[in-house]
Amino acid sequence: MTMKQEETKQVHMKENMRKYELQQEQMAIERVQREAEESRRTIQATTEEQKKREDYRDQLERRRQVEVLQAQRDLAEQERAKQEEALKRQEAIRRKTLEYEAELRQQTEMARVKAETEGRIEQERKNFDLRIKELQTSAKEYRETTLESIKLAGQTIGSGISEFLNDREKMTAAVGTTVAIAFGIYAARWTTGITGRFIESRLGKPSLVRETSRINFLNPVKALREALVVGANRKSAMEGIVLQQETSKRLDRIAQTTRNTKANGAPFRHLLLHGPPGTGKTMYARQLASHSGMDYAIMTGGDIGPLGKDAVTELHRLFDWSQSSRRGLLLFVDEADAFLRRRRTEQFSEDARNALNAFLYRTGTESDKFMMVVATNQPQALDDAVTDRVDEIVEVGLPGVGERLSMLNQYMEEYLLNPPKRTGLFSGTATEIKVTGITDGHLAQVAKDTEGFSGREIAKLVIAWQAAAYGTENAELNVELMKQVLKEQKESRRIKAVWESSAGSAQDDSSVGKASA
Repeated sequence: MTMKQEETKQVHMKENMRKYELQQEQMAIERVQREAEESRRTIQATTEEQKKREDYRDQLERRRQVEVLQAQRDLAEQERAKQEEALKRQEAIRRKTLEYEAELRQQTEMARVKAETEGRIEQERKNFDLRIKELQTSAKEYRETTLESIKLAGQTIGSGISEFLNDREKMTAAVGTTVAIAFGIYAARWTTGITGRFIESRLGKPSLVRETSRINFLNPVKALREALVVGANRKSAMEGIVLQQETSKRLDRIAQTTRNTKANGAPFRHLLLHGPPGTGKTMYARQLASHSGMDYAIMTGGDIGPLGKDAVTELHRLFDWSQSSRRGLLLFVDEADAFLRRRRTEQFSEDARNALNAFLYRTGTESDKFMMVVATNQPQALDDAVTDRVDEIVEVGLPGVGERLSMLNQYMEEYLLNPPKRTGLFSGTATEIKVTGITDGHLAQVAKDTEGFSGREIAKLVIAWQAAAYGTENAELNVELMKQVLKEQKESRRIKAVWESSAGSAQDDSSVGKASA
């Protein structure tokens, strides 16, 4: 039993010895690890310290380089300042030298002039007596010559007058010749004035006419070109004009009536077209004249006011010129409300009243020589006597959706798809515009979005598309660009409406103020 316990103790002791040895080995390993860690930290600290030293040395070197460069710049600046100072001194010396030379030249020139002047004075003093004698001799000779000439002329004229007065035949012939010459001069002036006024009334264009298709012999090339452009016989006066269906039918009927009236030599019926601007009134007047085989002339009411007292004379010249047309003349009066407004208004001047009376006098009877087409945006402002002289009244309103779509297709074809070819010796080839992605549906939507647009505004919209396409790199018009331009045009139209509203309000306030006063 004791031996067994002894063996057990020995076994425990061996196990404890092994544990101790293991602990010693573990402690040795940990000691080695600690030493390695300390060595690593030492090396790291040494490395960091060395890096700091290197950085510090680098900073010192950089600072030294900066100081060296700064010193070099300072030296260069000092050198430049010295050079500038030297140049300034040299320039000052040169300027003083030039001033001194100029002063010397001036003194020399003054001395020379003084010497020459004194020499001339001395010479004049010496030659004074001689010059006096020469002048006296010349004056004496001139006096004797003049007296002889007067004496001879008097004798000649006196003998001629005496002979003329003693001869009755010569006196009678002289008086008759003088009277004949005076009468001839007066008759020539009177005949020339009448002939000039007749030629001007027949061949010249009155100053009130802004545009005409009638051949003007004072400017034949321009008039002939306009006559050829509008002289083509159209199948219909409404060709190329898009209006509401009822209006278009009525205007076409008026065109046929006018053509038959012209063919049968009957008196013309005057026409009043009223409606917003840009709806095709002027275009219809041109084509009505062309369709009827007549000349046309366009005047505007705004040209009457600046003429003042001369307005009556110019109106008579205009109607005399209209009466002399062999083909018949269609006189288009645009902005008629500018001078044909009611005479009861307070702002109606005496000159405007006289011009209106002259107009009413010349249009008071029917005529087979001219037809009058009056256009206005304010028909209610026209004088009652003016509307009484009108036989047909047609309202030309804004186009509807269908008309706007037709205009869009027409102007797209004219300006974008098949623009007119430029003809001329130096005209280049126009760039072809590419229309991509725009369908009939897009145009229909644009027609809906342009509510309130006139025909002129539709044309301007398509021209704006053309300009925008030319502004791109490839001359291309797509849906996005089309919508952007439409948005800009609508914004511009809105701004114009605000301006017109403000102007109208200001005018109303002014009228109220005058009425209160």
